[in-house]
Amino acid sequence: MVIKKDTTLADAVDLAREAAESIAEPGAVGDHIGMTMEGERLATHSFVCTTPAYRGWRWAVVVTRIPRSRKVTICETNLLPGEDALLAPEWVPYVQRLQPGDVGPGDVLPYQDDDPNLEPGFQATGDEDVDEMALWELGLGRARVLSAEGREAAAQRWYEGPNGPFSEVAEKSREMCLTCGYYVPLAGALRSMFGVCANAWSPSDGSVVSRDHGCGAHSESDVRQTPRAAAPDPLVDDLAVEVVG
Repeated sequence: MVIKKDTTLADAVDLAREAAESIAEPGAVGDHIGMTMEGERLATHSFVCTTPAYRGWRWAVVVTRIPRSRKVTICETNLLPGEDALLAPEWVPYVQRLQPGDVGPGDVLPYQDDDPNLEPGFQATGDEDVDEMALWELGLGRARVLSAEGREAAAQRWYEGPNGPFSEVAEKSREMCLTCGYYVPLAGALRSMFGVCANAWSPSDGSVVSRDHGCGAHSESDVRQTPRAAAPDPLVDDLAVEVVG
């Protein structure tokens, strides 16, 4: 449907400019770009935005009038982006923006009701047999505990991280954490692969390490190796001469 141009609204350029200047910074309203009919007796006047931070944006002033009246009324005034306008990146929810290491003192992570890394845990029941089973893996009194997917994700992250077998310090070590006296195995399902380093001289002190990780602070690294026995004297005397008759 073609909307007929309203000459009364088209002539209201100065009124539209005044409306834009009333909300803009001084000098931020530039040349008149044109008018677009939005509906019957409803139009939008556009002006260039000269603010450097809003390159490609335009001031849009919507005007209207009642039937058989030549008085133009301002409906709304705002700033709209053009085709080449500089726009902010698409909004990403807070919980998806966070990365490991982003949480600092006083920060609180948003609650995720459907976190795939967690599953419901057991609550204290007062029955020793039932509560002992809860303590075996899930932990007594916790609302949620690690799911199998959560344990797998953590194990993969730890194993491929700086305290796994592929780090430079581990590759240059002659001994593994498994044989170190400072290696404290974890409890539960992760016990077979990981422990905590309790060596103050190790770069991994207080961190989760894989059993095949290693460093120069191994508890047995300073044990003196048994020296090899010296080779016996040669049995052949090159200075002796045997006369054969």
